[in-house]
Amino acid sequence: MTIQHLHTSQRFSEATIHQGTVYLAGQLATDFSGDITQQTKETLATIDQFLEDAGSNKAHILSATIYLKHIDDDYDAMNQVWDEWLKDVKAPPRTCVEAKLYHPQVLVEITVIAAIAQ
Repeated sequence: MTIQHLHTSQRFSEATIHQGTVYLAGQLATDFSGDITQQTKETLATIDQFLEDAGSNKAHILSATIYLKHIDDDYDAMNQVWDEWLKDVKAPPRTCVEAKLYHPQVLVEITVIAAIAQ
């Protein structure tokens, strides 16, 4: 049984691949100074890159979990970016919750599980 870790640091791996499935760590924007739209776009771009590195893509996402700092304020704007990102693929099962995130300026964190593209 082979387990492959990608983009690994002392603390965690950004992705783990096991039996044809990619598990991404929670992904964030690279610039925390932006609004929810900018942070969501950056987060999804990072997810695209890590999925590509693992041999997958957003069309193969099995599930997604979205954490929002301010769900009442940011849900609609985040969904506009999310819907645009998924416009060419079928939307995966998804959970979206409000959460206290690790840094005060982080507005969104997204975790996905995806199948390896065949």
